[in-house]
Amino acid sequence: MNLIICTRWIGNHIVENAVLAAVAFMFMLSMGTALAGPPFVTDDPVPVDFQHWEVYIASQWEHDRNEGTSSTLPHIEVNYGIIPDMQLHAIVPMAYSAPHEGSTQYGLGDLEFGVKYRFIHEDDKGWTPQVGTFPIVALPTGDSSRGLGEGRIKIFFPIWIQKSWGTWTTYGGGGYWYHPGKGNKNYWFAGWLIQRDLSEFVTLGGEIFNTSPQAKGESDETGFNAGGIINLSEVHHILFSSGRDFKGPNTFSAYIAFQWTFGPKGKNTN
Repeated sequence: MNLIICTRWIGNHIVENAVLAAVAFMFMLSMGTALAGPPFVTDDPVPVDFQHWEVYIASQWEHDRNEGTSSTLPHIEVNYGIIPDMQLHAIVPMAYSAPHEGSTQYGLGDLEFGVKYRFIHEDDKGWTPQVGTFPIVALPTGDSSRGLGEGRIKIFFPIWIQKSWGTWTTYGGGGYWYHPGKGNKNYWFAGWLIQRDLSEFVTLGGEIFNTSPQAKGESDETGFNAGGIINLSEVHHILFSSGRDFKGPNTFSAYIAFQWTFGPKGKNTN
């Protein structure tokens, strides 16, 4: 029994160190499509636990009837609980673009950084929800002339709210995107989600969201996603979702990720 426990500990330790090394390597490469709350577009106010990590290797795919197909193949997302109620966030994407007109392109996309901070905790005995904010900055590191980035900095200023009852959780909110550039417009995003834990292994949910016009001459967009999380173990998880616009050019979108969650024992603060 002791040998089995020791073997499992060594295996988990090797995996965690390998993940950290891979993430560091990707960051070094990146230094020489903004996402939200995986696997959904709508986010929540819950930060990563203090001194804990979330690491995703993921891909997001979208087909636009007007523009063509774009995706991340893959992107690396890292979240770290730097202090209680606050996490640091970063995404390094490898972007893919296949427009209706023009050649297929592949390369580094726009880097994303953010800080999530929860300033109100949920009251389990009452109606007080969790509330937080999650400002995000997308840097124009992708080559916009090749369709791999925006070409300008983008900044998001949101407020997120969450409440849980037993196996049910609902969250949502929205915010304002600063979206400069010729022909672009600053715009609002709003979304709401409901999900249920079917067991300790499976959570399923669905969301609906809306964005105001992002460029001159465009209309607002309304869409939905359905998806979930499969917990393979305490540290290994699969996340997935898919959906499309009710109103707008997106005819199909999908997200899939493999996630590691790890950190020191006995320091869960959520």
